[in-house]
Amino acid sequence: MSSPAPLIDRPALARHRARARRSPALFLHEAARDEVQDRLSVVKRTFTAPVIVSPYPEIWQGLLPGARVIPDDDVLALEEGAQDLVIHALALHWANDPVGQLIQCRRALRPDGLSLTLAFGGETLQELRAALGQAEIEVTGGLSPRVLPMGELRDLGGLLQRAGLALPVADSQVLDVSYSDALHLMRDLRAMGETNALTARLRQPTRRAVLLRAAQIYAETFSRPDGRIRASFELVTLTGWAPDASQQKPLRPGSAAHRLAEALNTMERPLDD
Repeated sequence: MSSPAPLIDRPALARHRARARRSPALFLHEAARDEVQDRLSVVKRTFTAPVIVSPYPEIWQGLLPGARVIPDDDVLALEEGAQDLVIHALALHWANDPVGQLIQCRRALRPDGLSLTLAFGGETLQELRAALGQAEIEVTGGLSPRVLPMGELRDLGGLLQRAGLALPVADSQVLDVSYSDALHLMRDLRAMGETNALTARLRQPTRRAVLLRAAQIYAETFSRPDGRIRASFELVTLTGWAPDASQQKPLRPGSAAHRLAEALNTMERPLDD
């Protein structure tokens, strides 16, 4: 039996990223870098062996002394137990095996090492998905894969436990970006290297009528009071630690020494049937 085709066409992705470097628009990666910097500032730890997984090493230069920046290949250039910090930066959505990426990060960590992953969540480009989908159905009578499926916060958080990381935490923030029109947004996505690299994508250029109708729907549905359109980018941060005996452990159910009612100084009443 032949194995199924991978979700992502990695050679096409590499071409898109190389094209984007000619005139890049990497403000979302800059936002991710700032988020990492803020998070690390409150961690009372000095990291001596950090590594950063990113397709754009220029964004991360100088963030951490001695940090290596490696590409987000299917097989990451990591050695087992060699790092005390692994940052996976805005590339998980292009992985054919997202769980495998986090497992590789986990294996690269020393005990009590920190894994910090920033990824796009399910609200990302929800407006563009809706406008393109409606436009394509109206113009062509069909629907083709155009925008990557991205995980919801709960699903992404579950990846931490599947990867074997301890003390998992997942949270998100939505960045609202404004554009003059949908075509301007699409040009920016091209300059980010974030254009369609799905294996199942259409291989011919999108019909002009579809793009113009999508821009019209976008303007009608998602315009701001000033006439510009909004585009949502959900930035999810996943935090986990390599297991270690020194870490706090949850108490066994039923092992509490005092009742909650005593701590709150309230009366405890049984529930009605």
